[in-house]
Amino acid sequence: MDIKQLWLNAQDLWGALDQHPLLHSSLALALLLVVALVLGRVARYLILHTVKLLGRQPALHWLNDLRHNKVFHRLAQMTPSLVIQFGLNLVPELSKASQHFLGNVALAFTILFQVLILSALLSALLDIYARTDHAKTRSIKGYVQLAKMVLYVCGAIIIVATLIDRSPLLLLSGLGAMSAVILLVYKDTLLSFVAGVQLTSNDMLRVGDWIEMPQVGADGDVVDITLHTVKVQNFDKTIVSIPTWRLMSESFKNWRGMQQSGGRRIKRSLFIDASGVRFLHDEEEQKLTQIRLLTDYIGRKQAELKSWNEAQGNVAAMSANRRRMTNLGTFRAYALAYLKSHPEVQTNMTCMVRQMQTTAQGVPLEIYCFTRTTAWADYERIQGDIFDYLLAVLPEFGLSVYQQPSGSDLRAGLLPAVLGAGFIPENEKRSM
Repeated sequence: MDIKQLWLNAQDLWGALDQHPLLHSSLALALLLVVALVLGRVARYLILHTVKLLGRQPALHWLNDLRHNKVFHRLAQMTPSLVIQFGLNLVPELSKASQHFLGNVALAFTILFQVLILSALLSALLDIYARTDHAKTRSIKGYVQLAKMVLYVCGAIIIVATLIDRSPLLLLSGLGAMSAVILLVYKDTLLSFVAGVQLTSNDMLRVGDWIEMPQVGADGDVVDITLHTVKVQNFDKTIVSIPTWRLMSESFKNWRGMQQSGGRRIKRSLFIDASGVRFLHDEEEQKLTQIRLLTDYIGRKQAELKSWNEAQGNVAAMSANRRRMTNLGTFRAYALAYLKSHPEVQTNMTCMVRQMQTTAQGVPLEIYCFTRTTAWADYERIQGDIFDYLLAVLPEFGLSVYQQPSGSDLRAGLLPAVLGAGFIPENEKRSM
């Protein structure tokens, strides 16, 4: 049987369907649907293949962002609904009501895919913006999410209006009567949007900032800023999601200023045993003069004290009337000179060693300075090195750190009284 005969038989079969209008229109609709799906596959292959080839060019690399966010994929998906929408006029013996209804359904699908295309386009624009320098200081993710929300709401209204064959304004007028309910439902969204605008416009928060918010258990880096939440990765690698509006209604600490200044503060005290504070003897002064960091200080201080004592006359002969150097004051000067000569301490920021109010734990000597780095690990290393050295050098000045007695200290002190004065603890025997 040749092709001509097959064609004639097909025409005869198609003509016979004129006697069955319902079957005729159903087969035509099925054929239209198959053609629409086939054309959709063809359009998808052509569009994606062409975009993939164009995206290899450096000047058109932004096409890859559109492709990864399925902008062209959604565009190809709109082809079947368009084919059905314009092909219904070719379906024979289809009633006006059916044609109108199917046309509205096809139009609703077209609008749906258009909404998805715009949503994917917004996501692609967000990816493109994320690679710019402005993205480091200004996050637009919240605005994009709000735009998507408005897009979905408007799209849903238009789709429903298309399916029921009514004007979208009719549905919008009905929503106006429900404004109180809408405000209640979207209360957090509106609060978060306003808070996001204020945070961004006032440059109060950026992605990458280290923030502290103890009331919600946040102490780490900001990893994401969205419309509703701000995600903070704590230093223990846990994630805390903070509602955006809480960052405006409650207080939080941002460490960005410290990181931008280039120095991190050290503020810690040494508690000196007050019983060891005394005046320096002449021999001790002479010995401390050999310390390089104290040579200028002791020479200047000795000249100042000598001049003052000579001005007092004979009364300076008495110890209480004469000014003398103390081991604590000399150590304080030494600690300050040590900090200023330290290669990892900022010299252009506040640097001092101050004596605080005496407490039951001794005399607090506070070290107040800034390191040259803000990296946490390096900061802790520098701080540890400084205090290790200062603790070790204290005995050179006849000073010691106050330390509350432990259980072993109490036992060592009480055992001789209980067992007799001749009792010697084991640890002291081993040291003899």
